[in-house]
Amino acid sequence: MTHAPGRVLAAVLLMTLAGCSGDPSPTGTGNQKVEIDVFWWGGEKRAELTEQALKLYTSRHPNVTFKNHWQGNQGYYDNLATEAAGPNGPDLFQIDDNYLTEYAERNVTLDLSPYVTSGALDLSKLPDSLAKYGQVGGRTVGVAGAENTPAMVYNRSLVKRLGVSEPSVGMTYEQLFEWATQITDRTDGAVAGTMDPSADYKALWLWLRAQGKELYAGKQMGFTAADLGAWFDMWKQARDSGAAPGAAVIKEANGGDVTKQLVATGRAATSFMWSNQLPELQRGTKDELALVSYPGDPKGQWARASMYWSVFRGTRYADTVVDVINFLVNDPEAGKILGTERGLSPNTDVRKVVGESLTDPTARATIAFENAITPRFGAAPAPPPKGHAKIRTLLTAAAESVQTGAKSPRQAADQFLNQANAVLAG
Repeated sequence: MTHAPGRVLAAVLLMTLAGCSGDPSPTGTGNQKVEIDVFWWGGEKRAELTEQALKLYTSRHPNVTFKNHWQGNQGYYDNLATEAAGPNGPDLFQIDDNYLTEYAERNVTLDLSPYVTSGALDLSKLPDSLAKYGQVGGRTVGVAGAENTPAMVYNRSLVKRLGVSEPSVGMTYEQLFEWATQITDRTDGAVAGTMDPSADYKALWLWLRAQGKELYAGKQMGFTAADLGAWFDMWKQARDSGAAPGAAVIKEANGGDVTKQLVATGRAATSFMWSNQLPELQRGTKDELALVSYPGDPKGQWARASMYWSVFRGTRYADTVVDVINFLVNDPEAGKILGTERGLSPNTDVRKVVGESLTDPTARATIAFENAITPRFGAAPAPPPKGHAKIRTLLTAAAESVQTGAKSPRQAADQFLNQANAVLAG
């Protein structure tokens, strides 16, 4: 998700720093009546499930109640920054990797490392890469509220109708293009074989990792203009061969709107998405959809937090808030309530319990896919640096300039690298 708090964020977070001279000393609440302020983004369904889970916590800890407030994605970070600037910011809040590093570097988030060391915050059932993906500068500053994984969603019904083999884990991009061309040819161009994800940062990131590189190297981009030019050129060739559709069709899906993804609208046989989006995509088509990993060795992937729970550094109830996170992440009953709305449970044991309780076949397929692929993942990179949201926007613009023919792959790559490194240096 992309948000743009801009100067407001910087100003209010600096105010936060001015009012915080040091981390609070965690103290137990005993029988003291405590009200925990919780803030998250999402829709009504997420709110309903989150409130149910928190009510379960209160039923076990009657001295702890919750003041819940939530809103849609738009403007969430502006409001979070404003609240965090005051003395009574939300004790517990939801954050994603667009802003985790920025909030941690500005000391808005509480360092949870002592709780992990003591065992009060148990991350032992999280995949190692998922637990580490909540660390900034060696400190645990966020705990995954859920996991999602990049997945190529493909139209299984169409593939079977056309007599084409299904895509497989570990296939190369060259093999994908050969496969996709069969789809395009056998539908006389009515359905392109694959979406072109050259504007998709996660597709680029996994492609780079397969070559031993990263999207970021500290506060600069982790690859060269030649690397990005090769990525853009690869997809230009896919479009030229008919494996991928033209620019106008691709642009429909570049914004990320699930309802406009080509595998759901019938314009392509694949879309490059997150695995937990399968149920929503499935609602857009009567054909059966299925999941496979992105092309390349799965070790390029890692268990990624779809979002984190973080603790406000100024909270008066650190012990209790951390215990709430521990409950949301590790309690099987809480896991069953939360389901897969945020993604899959980060706790692999809880995920199995949740999977057994689900009746939706697409939700079950998502869990089965992640359980099968997670053991093949590689190590997690550091969470993206400050400026990640802006860089995602720049990448989309660069890719679209190549898709439309306005720039050559290398011209677009040179411009992007200059702009992106300027953002990271700012």
